[in-house]
Amino acid sequence: MAAAVFNQASGIVQPHGCLNKSSNHLELGSVSFRFSQKVLNFEASRSIRGTRASELRNSSATRVSAQAPVLDPVIIPAKSDSTEPKKKSGEAALILIRHGESLWNEKNLFTGCVDVPLTNKGIEEAIHAGQRISNIPVDMIFTSALIRAQMTAMLAMTQHRCKKVPIILHDESEQARLWSKIFSEDTKEQSIPVVTAWQLNERMYGELQGLNKQETAERYGKEQVHEWRRSYDIPPPNGESLEMCAERAVAYFKDQIEPQLLAGKNVMIAAHGNSLRSIIMYLDKLTSQEVISLELSTGVPMLYIFKEGKFIRRGSPSAPTDVGVYAYTKSLAKYRQKLDEMFL
Repeated sequence: MAAAVFNQASGIVQPHGCLNKSSNHLELGSVSFRFSQKVLNFEASRSIRGTRASELRNSSATRVSAQAPVLDPVIIPAKSDSTEPKKKSGEAALILIRHGESLWNEKNLFTGCVDVPLTNKGIEEAIHAGQRISNIPVDMIFTSALIRAQMTAMLAMTQHRCKKVPIILHDESEQARLWSKIFSEDTKEQSIPVVTAWQLNERMYGELQGLNKQETAERYGKEQVHEWRRSYDIPPPNGESLEMCAERAVAYFKDQIEPQLLAGKNVMIAAHGNSLRSIIMYLDKLTSQEVISLELSTGVPMLYIFKEGKFIRRGSPSAPTDVGVYAYTKSLAKYRQKLDEMFL
């Protein structure tokens, strides 16, 4: 139910996604879930510098005791029945966006997990990406913990026709939860929750981070650098291989994002080349050889439809009025039609 729940018997279309409102519950837009209290076991969430590749590979995808973000009490009050998203039949939209050009991309430096912002070109790419998806429903957003991915998500949503405001959820402490609480029900209904997760970060490039790519190739040899960058299971010195990045990114996707899609929530993920390649490897069932040749353009959204437990790739909308994308499902077409009626 990416854009609406279509009742074939009655022909009734119930708006969903950015259009859904509720006056009986403290909901954030159409999102009426709470994250599971399940604790994710990780030992190094933010800094794994100095950790050897062999230790990273054997550390169960770098374990940290980091609790999954909980919306209560910031957005949604505790519920006495179930904390898990309820399963619904139908379909949901999944949008993947690789962040726009960063300042270190521009300088041809290995960036990895260094937190670098977007260039002016990257800002333009994020805005253009938002224009492409401006008629596709978004109920919640997941980004990495890095500013370039968060900027991309926020800038993209400034172009969305639903006019809802993306709000980053803060669950670092009780104080953070209380201080970021929203007290207006109308404001909550016009907001979209944004969850940040280090598991969606770019691959950690270890001792290559901050080095110039051309100079590194001259120092170590083009073949060695190519192996570090494009092999599946060979990490750079004290860094992560694509395989190691995939372990954390895909595990997070299965545990935190897929349940929202099963519940009928429309999700956008703004992340990085390697974390998104890892997720696409899972979605498209690619082999380790196929994924290393997968190239993702910056600032170009990719749309999937999640239906009956399967992910169907629908490519990238070339424009908000692209008929082809909205013809894929009745839900997307109905959602766009509803936006037209509201804002034209």
